Amino acid sequence: MLVLNEQETIAALDWSALIDALERMFASDCVMPVRHHHDVKVPNRADATLLLMPAWVPGGYCGVKLVSVYPDNHLSGLPAVQGSYLLTSGQTGETLALINGNALTARRTAAASALAARYLAREDASRLLMVGTGRLSLNVIEAHAKVRSIREVSIWGRNTANAEKTAEQARELGFDAIAVTDLEKAARQADIISCATLATEPLIKGEWLQPGSHLDLIGGFKPSMREADDRAIARARVFVDTRAGAMSEAGDIVQPLQNGSLKPEAICGELAELVGARVPGRRRPDEITFFKSVGAALEDLAGAILAYETALNTKIR
Repeated sequence: MLVLNEQETIAALDWSALIDALERMFASDCVMPVRHHHDVKVPNRADATLLLMPAWVPGGYCGVKLVSVYPDNHLSGLPAVQGSYLLTSGQTGETLALINGNALTARRTAAASALAARYLAREDASRLLMVGTGRLSLNVIEAHAKVRSIREVSIWGRNTANAEKTAEQARELGFDAIAVTDLEKAARQADIISCATLATEPLIKGEWLQPGSHLDLIGGFKPSMREADDRAIARARVFVDTRAGAMSEAGDIVQPLQNGSLKPEAICGELAELVGARVPGRRRPDEITFFKSVGAALEDLAGAILAYETALNTKIR
């Protein structure tokens, strides 16, 4: 069995290859049951949660991501979220690889947004606004730069020092990046706005979106979380990674559906329909596009297969 740690997983997931792998997987006959979770009792500490996300390609590969959320892990000096991916043969069930789940999740999440931007962002989009300074921010910047010629990157965060640090790290990667404090001004100037935050109240207002802009929402993974307001929904053509996930879990979709500012039929398409050419992506240079992702198990499977095959081929050589 192949075991890949965090750095080995990152090294095996080249951005361009990963984005292409996700595109192929969304166009495939991958089976993706609904993910499920279990409460786990932890003596003398807060309850934990075990999440399981299975997916398989019949006759190909099968895998499951296991994510453990232990809220009191800070008492032990450990991250609250721990993850791993178990990849097996879809022919025999043989265990093939154990892959670092944190690195896999961060990179496949960013790659999914970049894949959507390949279809929804303007061809000449060059100015990216990154809202949020967490683990995903640098991944999102790097991934988007693989599908569009990003020349300028603005980074906004509630903590100015963190935004400055993230901008410095982006510059070390070769990007012309600056930290900004005026979110409205930065949003009005951006071609692509990516949000990866834990916000429960909208950060991006629809009135700020300029004709031709693309809004990419990553952070809100609960119905109570929002990163953009109803006006943003109303002004844009709306797309999601999967309807099943976004319409039940994402506050940026669930809340507008509940208050009537978004009708189910107004969701123009999901990633599988975009990559399969069953729905059109961007139609005009001046239209505003909106993409909401919550994550899908097939994305993890695509990344795990790529990491396994890349690492195996490297080892054989």
